This record gives sequence, C-alpha cells and structure tokens, in this order.
Amino acid sequence: MAKENFVEQIADIQKDFPQWYTDVVLKTKLVDYGPVKGTMVIRPYGYAIWENIQREMDARFKANGIENAYFPLLIPMSFFTKEAEHVEGFAPEVAVVTHAGGEELSEPLAIRPTSETIIGNMYSKWLQSYRDLPILINQWANVMRWEKTTRPFLRTSEFLWQEGHTAHSSEEEAKDMTLKMLEVYKEFAENCLAMPVITGRKTEKEKFAGAVATYGMEAMMKDGKSLQSGTTHFLGQNFAKAFDIKYLDKDGVQKYAYTTSFGVSTRLIGGLIMTHGDERGLILPPKVAPVQVVIIPIAAKKGGVVEKCEEIKTKLESKGLRVKFDNSDNSPGWKFNEWEMNGVPLRLELGPRDIEEGKAVIFRRDTLEKGSYALEDIENTVVNLLNTVQKDMLEAARARRDSRIVKAENLDELLKGVDEGNFVKAGWCGCRACEDEVKAKTAATARVLDNEVSKTCVVCGKKAEHTVIFARAY
Repeated sequence: MAKENFVEQIADIQKDFPQWYTDVVLKTKLVDYGPVKGTMVIRPYGYAIWENIQREMDARFKANGIENAYFPLLIPMSFFTKEAEHVEGFAPEVAVVTHAGGEELSEPLAIRPTSETIIGNMYSKWLQSYRDLPILINQWANVMRWEKTTRPFLRTSEFLWQEGHTAHSSEEEAKDMTLKMLEVYKEFAENCLAMPVITGRKTEKEKFAGAVATYGMEAMMKDGKSLQSGTTHFLGQNFAKAFDIKYLDKDGVQKYAYTTSFGVSTRLIGGLIMTHGDERGLILPPKVAPVQVVIIPIAAKKGGVVEKCEEIKTKLESKGLRVKFDNSDNSPGWKFNEWEMNGVPLRLELGPRDIEEGKAVIFRRDTLEKGSYALEDIENTVVNLLNTVQKDMLEAARARRDSRIVKAENLDELLKGVDEGNFVKAGWCGCRACEDEVKAKTAATARVLDNEVSKTCVVCGKKAEHTVIFARAY
C-alpha cells in the first residue's frame, strides 16, 4: 500500500459541509465521541489548541484587572428559582443530581449550565462596602447543558469555557464593562483566530435569560452560516436583587450592585475549523496552532540531513516557536499529507541538495505555496512568514465574509440571500411576531442589530426600528 495515499477520504467540503466538518475533527484527532450521548473527549491535539486559546485570553483578562477563581460544579436548584427569567430559560437544559451516597438528597442539585446564581450567592457574602467594588472575577470551567442535537465543539452536552462575572457600583460602569469585554473578544477572535466577527446587541428574543441586554459576536463559516462565538451580558440589578448583592455606599445607604457576565467556549475551535479549513483538512492560524512549523527531512539517511534539521529546530525554538521535527520512518509524501490535514501553518523541507545550496523549502498551508529560503537567519525568516500567514488568513476570511453580506427589502429576498449562503441585512420593526415569521419562513434568525438605517420592516412593511443581520446559524 502506498504510504503517500495514507489520508483517509473526507467528505467534499462543497457538497456536504457538515459531514466534512465531522470527518475533519475526528480524523485529525481533535476529539472523539464520549460514551455518554452528546459528550466529547478532547484529545491532546484539540486540547493543545484550547490551551493556546486559554493562554491568549487569560492574558487579556488579567490586563483588564480580572482575576481567576473557581466555583462549585453543583448548584442548589433553589438558586435557579430566584431569578424567574433565568430559570425559565435554562430549565430544559439542566441536568439534576437527586441521589448521592446511596441516599436521596434533601434538595436536588443542578450541574452548572452557567454560574450566575452560585456566583451571585457568593458575591452577596463578599460584598459589604463600596470599597469592595468592582469585583472582577473569571473562572475556567466545564458546564453541562443537556442538548438534544449535538456536534463536536459546536454543541455538546458538556463543554469547556470561561465565564467572567463582575459587580459594579454604577449602571454606567457595568455597561462599559459589558462592551469592553465584547471588544476584548473581537480583538482576540480576529488577531489570534484570524476569524473576522460582527458584534452587536441581540434582540430580546435572542438575549441571555435574565439579562437586561446581551451582546454577541457572530462569525461566518465557509457555508455561509453564522456561529455565535462569544457573548457578553449586562445583567442590570436583576441578579443583585435576586441574590441580595448589596453594599453600603459612601452616602451611608445600602444599594444593589450592577452585574455583568461574559463567556467564550471550546466552540471557538469549531469556529476556526469552519472559517479556514479546506478539502485537505485543517488550516490553523499560527497563534493557536499546536505545531507552528513541521520540519520534514528529505533523504534523511544521507549524511548531515538529520543533524541540520535538529539544528534548525533548535534555532526556531529559540524564538519561542512550537516546532515538530518529523523524523519517523514514513515517506515524505505520507508526512506531507498528514501535516497538511492537521493544518500546520508552515512545513520546512530539507534535503542534501538544499543543504548544499544553503536553502530550505517552506510550504504555506494557507495558500499551498512553496518558496526557497536561505538557511542563514532562517529563524527570523520563519517568524516573519508566520506573521504574514496570520495576517493573510484574517484578510482572506474577511474578504470572503464581506463579499457575502447582502441586503433584503422583503422576505423573498431574505430567503434567497440565506439560501445562497449569505448574511442578510434587513429592516425590522422591533415586533416579536415579525422576528418569528422570519425564522418560520427562512430558518434564519436575528444574529445582531446593525448600525445601518433601514426604512421598512422586511416582514410587515411598517417603519423599521432597527437593521438586523439575519443568518442561518449553528
């Protein structure tokens, strides 16, 4: 059997995008299915991407004064009943523990679907005076939401995420924090994941249960569907009043705090796969790729090749790069296929003739282009190439997305737009019935409100109060 043909077939990305996605995440060993329906096992290669996301995000949180903490997985069910809209929104997804230690529990315990309630309970204990504010805390954790339809990374019953929870003395400060974190997410998505996003406020129908206002960032996948990639929530005093989060202000009066929450999850991994991948498999942005450069020896058994490859690896690692020297006994063709499918940004090929000429061949996974580069100062050449790849991937994804944003004046145009794999801007009167009709007729939902001015509602023809970006979504 020819080793060069090792790559198992993956579905045609143009004909069956969902199957292509599933094939890719399984065959590149990012995940596997867990024994419980709807769960996933994140394998080392997939978890390495998550670790890089964590590292980048965590640095941004700390730069904004946010500290990490950890809160319990189990939450008393009575906590959820304190905020009516919150319990109604999450009730269908909550998994409940009723027995432990061989006995029935006196109160059922929810496995956290999100932590506003338990964190609100703790903030009510910790907050005494205006001097204790603001409280800026994040936790990296797992959550459980009992989903009926699942797909690895995009929607699973258990997933990993971060959830930030802050408390403030004023409404203005809490609103500013909500919008600041939305910008932090956007900057991260674009500069680390090379994934352009559109940010904006959600409609009342699409907002987080219990929030006053929810803001989201939406990314266009290669099939034209939207992926909600992160959200921030201004919670007002809803949870403060439900959990008695009060403090003594400077004027000697007890006041309720204003709170926020915000989160991104392992869904981001699914997003970067579907933003950049192609018929060969993954294409990973350098900033989060587990391996940024793979070195492939050509005619490795000939004198000096292995030693030179190891020397280059050391030079690249001295620049802080993540490097793999593939000195396995598989053929170069097999290795090319494997590392291309795994989305490694750069492949450096080195053989006896290259050494003789003082050059190495470097292949870019994003453009499939090859070039010959001098071995002298190769480490700086590679750093510059990786920066170029990162920038070019964002520009390519943004150009592709922008070419697929269209306008609609009526439902027929909206339907045509989403059928052709576009985001569609359309006027909306603000009426829930019209929003529901868009979904019923087109299977598209309101992703975020846009700043553009529209004259009439795409459904009823009345004066538009907003412009909405509609899209089908994961």
